[in-house]
Amino acid sequence: QVQLVESGGGLVQPGGSLRLSCAASGSISSNNIMGWYRQAPGAQRELVATKQSGGSTYYADSVKGRFTISRDNDKNTAYLQMNSLKPEDTAVYYCNAVVFRIASGTLRGEDYWGQGTQVTVSQ
Repeated sequence: QVQLVESGGGLVQPGGSLRLSCAASGSISSNNIMGWYRQAPGAQRELVATKQSGGSTYYADSVKGRFTISRDNDKNTAYLQMNSLKPEDTAVYYCNAVVFRIASGTLRGEDYWGQGTQVTVSQ
């Protein structure tokens, strides 16, 4: 089992910045992907950014150039630096981890979620 604990959400004015953190604990394999999703009221959860343990990153078009995902693998912690925030970035942000393990000769991915942290961008 893996536990994810997010922190760093809050209220910020348009154009401001926030940094989210996601601390992972438990049985984490070295082969994993950590990422951030968000869900605005009345909308579906959407992918924001991911970073593989090997270093590859992915960003949604809506956040490219403004958000940066990073990891400290020694601390099993992922970060999301959010700059130039817009009101449309308002959402609950969820940390996600996909942990890959070999079981019975088969590579399997286990999906874990944090509890979510609210980000509100408003005057």
